[in-house]
Amino acid sequence: MNDNSIIEEINTWTTPFYVTQMPDHAFLKDALLAAVYQQKSLQTTAIESRIAPKAKHALHESTLEFLELADANIMEAKRVLEELVLEIAASVNKAFWPEDMEADAHIIESWYHVTQNGGYHDVHSHPNCSWCGIYYLSPGDSKEEGNGGLNRFYDPRVNAEHYADPGTAYLGGQGVWDFTPTEGQIIIFPSYLKHSALPYFGDTDRVVIAFNCIIEAY
Repeated sequence: MNDNSIIEEINTWTTPFYVTQMPDHAFLKDALLAAVYQQKSLQTTAIESRIAPKAKHALHESTLEFLELADANIMEAKRVLEELVLEIAASVNKAFWPEDMEADAHIIESWYHVTQNGGYHDVHSHPNCSWCGIYYLSPGDSKEEGNGGLNRFYDPRVNAEHYADPGTAYLGGQGVWDFTPTEGQIIIFPSYLKHSALPYFGDTDRVVIAFNCIIEAY
């Protein structure tokens, strides 16, 4: 190699994640938790959505319309979440949207998880939407080391591990990314990402509100 050669590193196909705090969490938390537990008390089966029940253990899941309930606090939470997703989508797509384009974000599915000791959700992704989010209403004891309850995200490069030698060692540290939630946090991510909720061990329920969102232009 010529001593004057310049090797340029180009990192492509990055996957954006966004983490923020629910602005009105202190105000909304108790009302949202009350709504979650009220709906949970009405459930006739643990997985009311009836979606992949064998992938979920020791948790309660609502139907997919939780944020559609006619409750002022739920409606406010939905409004804030849609505004956050729209802000993110507009930012990440800035170079690809026409300058005069207007858009709205619409949460098309939303549900809660109330996870008890030993509960988990196997690996999955969310079709039929562009962005997904998890609002950690009350992460329980997830923050304590060894108690689990983390959300794990998986490398979307499906062919990355087809061959392994010392030249691919750098991939080993990028296979998964574990997110430790704290109360009031929201994580928003592209829908194509596979993810799971690792087994949770704690005396307090782990309560989250999850949602799927689409962007419509006009």
